[in-house]
Amino acid sequence: MFVKKFSHIAPPVSIEELKTVESDNGRFYLAPGKKNYPSVTTVCGYEKNKIFAAWRAKNPEEALRTQVRGNTLHEACENYLNNKPIGTLAPNEAMLFHNMKRGVDRIDNVRALEAPLWSHNLRLAGRVDCVAEFDGKLSIIDFKGSTRKKNPSKISNYFCQATAYSIMWKEMMGENIEQIVVLISSEDGANQIFVKNPMEYVPELKRMLDLYYKENAELLVEKQEESLF
Repeated sequence: MFVKKFSHIAPPVSIEELKTVESDNGRFYLAPGKKNYPSVTTVCGYEKNKIFAAWRAKNPEEALRTQVRGNTLHEACENYLNNKPIGTLAPNEAMLFHNMKRGVDRIDNVRALEAPLWSHNLRLAGRVDCVAEFDGKLSIIDFKGSTRKKNPSKISNYFCQATAYSIMWKEMMGENIEQIVVLISSEDGANQIFVKNPMEYVPELKRMLDLYYKENAELLVEKQEESLF
């Protein structure tokens, strides 16, 4: 198997770790200035959460399997990009990684992996999978495992998540993100690589933010006044 050596470049500004808390209303991060911000995943998945919550309740074993699958795939990609052994993978997980590797090998000059980011303008925080160059362009890159091939019209939340991180990176680092990239490896053998302009998804991200803050306004005000930590 071809093993690529990835170059790493320190980000313009050092990134400090954020404290997190899990609640019934999703994950929150304590950002600088003692601001409690909901996670990108919580906000961008807010509308679908009830559907998935019901599915998880009915299919706990499958839900756990998909969670483990996603965590394992992320860890393998992170190790690979850090020029470390990917570790021992189960056959299905190995297939997913090697399928995704075709896209991962187009990455270089890595700025950040699994790094906490936040935005005071968006009032959001989260952990970005990867900030690096993809085909030579500075990108937000997200790794996804799936049971089957995805219809791009059904995963706008993926693109909005990456768009949020592109805005955070600009706010924190002063660098423009040229594109967002979502790599999806599926158990049915599909390998999908979506390369998008984040500006396309700003209106949809704003709609998601407005909806979340409208329906959680009192809760969020309370969190700002009394820290969860």
